[in-house]
Amino acid sequence: MRQNTRASINGPAREPGGGMTPLVPMPEAVFRRFSEMIQQECGIKMPAAKKTMLEARLRKRLRALGFEDFEHYCDYVFGPGGFEHELVHLLDVVTTNKTDFFREGVQFEFLQRTALPTLLEGGLRGPLRAWSAGCSTGEEAYTLAMVLEEFRAQRHGFEYQILATDLSTRVLQAAARGVFRAERIEPVPGPLRSRYIMRSRDRSEGLVRIHPDLRSRVSFRRLNFRDYEYDVGPPLHVIFCRNVLIYFEKEFQRELLMRLIARMVPGGYLFLGHTESIHGMGLPVIPVGFSTYRTAG
Repeated sequence: MRQNTRASINGPAREPGGGMTPLVPMPEAVFRRFSEMIQQECGIKMPAAKKTMLEARLRKRLRALGFEDFEHYCDYVFGPGGFEHELVHLLDVVTTNKTDFFREGVQFEFLQRTALPTLLEGGLRGPLRAWSAGCSTGEEAYTLAMVLEEFRAQRHGFEYQILATDLSTRVLQAAARGVFRAERIEPVPGPLRSRYIMRSRDRSEGLVRIHPDLRSRVSFRRLNFRDYEYDVGPPLHVIFCRNVLIYFEKEFQRELLMRLIARMVPGGYLFLGHTESIHGMGLPVIPVGFSTYRTAG
C-alpha cells in the first residue's frame, strides 16, 4: 500500500530548493482506469490517443489537491469517499468547451424565419420551451435568447423559456454570470449588441455582460446525458444539441437522441451540429434544414 502523499494542508510537495516537484507521466494502467470510468459515468470516449490530453488537464487538479503523482490521485478518486467528492471536478476537467455566439448561424435564421412561425401556426399554447443541451459557457443559450426575444418583440403574446444544461459545473457558473471577453461578441449583429450586451465602464478591462433582462430568460442546470432521467420539465418545442454527439460512441448517440426526441412535443425542432450524422439510426424525425430535424406528429 502506498503512503498517502496528499498535502492538503501544507500544499503540493516541493523540491528541497523550493520548486514544485515535477509530476511523472501518467501510467498506462491509471489512464485505462480513468478512461473506463469517464466513459461509464458520462459517455465521453477517452481512447489511447487522448492520454496526453487527459494527463495535461489533470496536472492542475493534482497540484490543487497536493498529490505528487497520478497514482496517488487515482487511489484517492477510487478510495473511500473520493469518488463521490471528486467525480464532478474530474469531469469538469475532461469536458471540452468550444462554442461561439451565432455559431452555425443559418440554423438561427431557420429558427426565426421558419420554425417559430410554423409552431405558432400549429397552435402553440403557452410559452415556447427551448433547451440548449450541452450549453458550455452560455454563448449558444444567449444567442437563442436574443433570437427569441427579437421574435417576441414582433409577435404579441409570444413568450418563451430557455433551459441550458451542461455536465461541467465550472462552465455553468461562468455561463450564469454572463460575462465575456469583448472579442467574443464579434459575431453578434450590431443592433443586438446594443440591445442585449453591456460594456464595462472600464473599457481597459475588455469585458462585456449580457443584459440582466436577457439573463433572466435562461435557467442553467447541471445534467449528465448518462443519467436515465432528464429532469427538463414539460415537453420541449426546440432543442439545440450541437457538437455533442461526436464525443460519444455510436450506440449511445442513438440512445441519447431517442431520449431527447421523447422529451419533445410532436412537430418540435431538433438542431444538431453540422458534422453530426444520424444516417442509419432510424430516428422518428424528418430533415427540414441544415442539420435540422422535425419530430413526427
